[in-house]
Amino acid sequence: MQLIIRYAHADPAVFRRAFDADAEDRGRNGMSLLQLWREGDGQSWALFQIANAKAARAYLDGAAATFNAQAGITAAEPHFLETA
Repeated sequence: MQLIIRYAHADPAVFRRAFDADAEDRGRNGMSLLQLWREGDGQSWALFQIANAKAARAYLDGAAATFNAQAGITAAEPHFLETA
């Protein structure tokens, strides 16, 4: 299973610092980063391999709020995907 998230943010540098600092927490919740892209200055996309869907969903519903605040996230749109 994979997860792609579109993040809308005000400052790409602030986002990247917070994103990098949050790596350990995401990892503890079964999320391994595969790729990170930036779309202009206001959006970033992250693709994760998911080892534990329940833990990843719990992270998104809880602890991710702290990351979102630190990173200046104005919107986050997660999509869990499986190979068809």
